[in-house]
Amino acid sequence: MAARAFITGLSGLNVSANERAFLREAQPWGLIIFKRNVSTPQQVAELTSAFCDAVGWEAPVLVDQEGGRVQRLGPPHWPAYPAGAVYGALFDREVSSGLAAARLGGHLIAADLRVLGIDVDCLPLADVLTAGADPVIGDRAYGSEPGKVAAIASAIAQGLLAGGVLPVVKHLPGHGRATADSHHKLPVVDTDRATLEATDFAAFRPLASLPLGMTAHVVFSAIDPVAPATTSVTMVREVIRGFIGFRGLLMSDDVSMKALSGTIAERSGAAFAAGCDVVLHCNGILSEMTAVAGQAPVLAGEAARRADAALAQRKAPEQFDVEAARKLFSQMVDVDGSPPQRKTAS
Repeated sequence: MAARAFITGLSGLNVSANERAFLREAQPWGLIIFKRNVSTPQQVAELTSAFCDAVGWEAPVLVDQEGGRVQRLGPPHWPAYPAGAVYGALFDREVSSGLAAARLGGHLIAADLRVLGIDVDCLPLADVLTAGADPVIGDRAYGSEPGKVAAIASAIAQGLLAGGVLPVVKHLPGHGRATADSHHKLPVVDTDRATLEATDFAAFRPLASLPLGMTAHVVFSAIDPVAPATTSVTMVREVIRGFIGFRGLLMSDDVSMKALSGTIAERSGAAFAAGCDVVLHCNGILSEMTAVAGQAPVLAGEAARRADAALAQRKAPEQFDVEAARKLFSQMVDVDGSPPQRKTAS
């Protein structure tokens, strides 16, 4: 049975009987893992295996494992990783060191995930931080200059790919200027298009060849004054696919977030109509999952081609001494997530 164009969540630590029946019937393209789905490494590995067994193939399993505030797997079973701003601070001290740390951090995260059956990470962010913005992005961002942000994002993506995990660049075409948290309300950005193209959108252009991308639930009033990027035909065609030139599989951000209006089915339908290839639904509520599935077509045409192209980049991890890499990483980034202090000559 062909996969359908949505990614689903699950309610808990195991696949329930009702969820198993849903997965077999609805055939989602992927699964996303949250903290409610995480206990021990063995439990997570069993959960991802049960999901793939239910859908009948090695479907992608996603997670938001950024570091800092957004890390679904953490101590005591998994290491804590720094927030994105730490890489930005290292970059400011020395460009090569900042990029090396970012790539190594990505590679180490991939090593944690791949053994659990998780092969997609919703990382890197290419959101350009702007003064006065809502703190929902905050220290998750790598900086406020698009070239720097793109360079660090690219390094993290390279590290993930080296570890056999696909990166998802987010939040297209930029969440760093939003003055509201899209989990709770719809942000509206009133900045003119020329400024957006020179800053927010510009950071994504060097990342246009990454295999997967996620939209932003943000209105850019200078381009589409009504619909957020996720459900805007204009934003997807003219900006994400056009100006930015993103060529990968485009997924929505979570359609259960409060930034979007209408029923879950209406939100999903609007995202597909706007040009999203796949809809993401995260909360694990079965009635909502069923509504999303009801709107999701079988992957076909360009969407299927992009999905296949993305999954073709799932490669076996490179040879990697994880323990040695962790020691090196700890020398680059302090345990508390801040850049190591420079030692002064005595």
